[in-house]
Amino acid sequence: MFGGIQRRVVSLWFPRLASDRVLRVYPSDGPFALTLKRNNANRLYCLNIDAAQQSLHPGMAYSDARAFCPSLQTVPADLQRDQQFLKTLRRWATRYCPWVGMEGRDGLVLDISGSGHLFGGEDGMLADMRARLMRAGLSVQIGLAGTRGAAWALAHHGEGQAPPGDMLPALRDLPVAALRLDEKTSTALIRLGLRKVGDLAAAPRAPLTRRFGPDVLLRLDQALGQQPEDISPLFDPPHYGVRMTLPDPIGLLSDVMAGIERLLTQLCAKLKTQEMGARVLTITLRRVDQDHQEIELRLARALHDPQRILPLFKRGVAEMEAGFGIDQLRLEATQVEALPAQQITHISAAQKGPLEDLITRIGTRVRLENIQRFLTADSHIPERSFIIAPAAYSEPASGWACSNPRPLCLFPPELIAATGPHPPKRFRWRRMSLTTGRATGPERIAPEWWLEDDNWRSGLRDYWRVETTQGRRLWLFYTPQNPGWFVQGEFV
Repeated sequence: MFGGIQRRVVSLWFPRLASDRVLRVYPSDGPFALTLKRNNANRLYCLNIDAAQQSLHPGMAYSDARAFCPSLQTVPADLQRDQQFLKTLRRWATRYCPWVGMEGRDGLVLDISGSGHLFGGEDGMLADMRARLMRAGLSVQIGLAGTRGAAWALAHHGEGQAPPGDMLPALRDLPVAALRLDEKTSTALIRLGLRKVGDLAAAPRAPLTRRFGPDVLLRLDQALGQQPEDISPLFDPPHYGVRMTLPDPIGLLSDVMAGIERLLTQLCAKLKTQEMGARVLTITLRRVDQDHQEIELRLARALHDPQRILPLFKRGVAEMEAGFGIDQLRLEATQVEALPAQQITHISAAQKGPLEDLITRIGTRVRLENIQRFLTADSHIPERSFIIAPAAYSEPASGWACSNPRPLCLFPPELIAATGPHPPKRFRWRRMSLTTGRATGPERIAPEWWLEDDNWRSGLRDYWRVETTQGRRLWLFYTPQNPGWFVQGEFV
């Protein structure tokens, strides 16, 4: 009882949630199942009704299932999408009550205390739930009781309703597994002759506690209402969006920027409170003729400083068409990242904020992905000692940890006419006759045998730094296994 209101809990169990989710998008007639790889073997994970009628069951090996049912159609399971779909259902279920929580990977639990009369009573609410879910193509089993445990038991074993008051009459004939016990514990209780909830409730409690610990009786007491069990609802993530409706239309650049500044101040204040920073911002301008224009701003780093973000909108706003005027502005941070507060010191004051602002300004014209930087890679092979990554989504790395210098200009090896293990005194390269003035080396580099690379099929390489009398500083290497000289880089 809560303030004179009897507690009522609804348990929604979706026995074929994963397969129903896929079949809603890609309808298929006949046996259908999702497969999941476990212990290096594909096994059935979730089946539709037609597949279950073919004597197939979850956990069955995929090869055995195809032998029993050659017409079986399968798709790999996606557990992450299943959880996202369940979260979507949880949000939908808030139409019936505000307290909706997750129940495992395929169920929901709702505390509908005091909400039944809004739908013409509890029967009307359950009928509405079932009808809407069936129209959505989802199989569901519903249990209603005064406790969370009893509602779960009725949804999974019998699908019924328990009237307010004592829960034992409604649960007496259900198996002990209905108390949310694991399979090992349920099997041990059955071997003792305690097959049903009524048998367990009538058994002496002390011997059960000594043998199984307190968990078995705790689950029993929770189902019967003798021990409390809360429902923890999942709250929707914070929405980072603000809106301004104007009494009179505006069209001047200065007026629109003033409105964006006011919205940015509100939005950034919320971001700071949550210790978040915006990476992608979208401003929607609604015109008097009900047309909409959107301006998207992608930032090179997460920010919640309105003074730094505001000037970046100016170029996009200047290109928009105001028409007969703009009467509404809406600003939303569509992508955010954690931006915790940091202690300000004389060292942190020298951070490269202006660089990210410059990348953002250029990125608004050529896209952020096209502004790239070189990063170090863990490899002693010259071609693999660096990677190229977008500057907006990577941090500058420290210098290459290499005892010998590397040329800034690298290119595919170019063969030159020379023999012998020492650098040639004279050679031709790119139609130029060059004379060796000074040579430093060799530096032997072995191929990474665990990786396939056709350029290193020749084996070892002995690298030399060659300074020519003509001013060229080249990086040459010699291949002992297949004698030959090549130029691969130039020091500038």
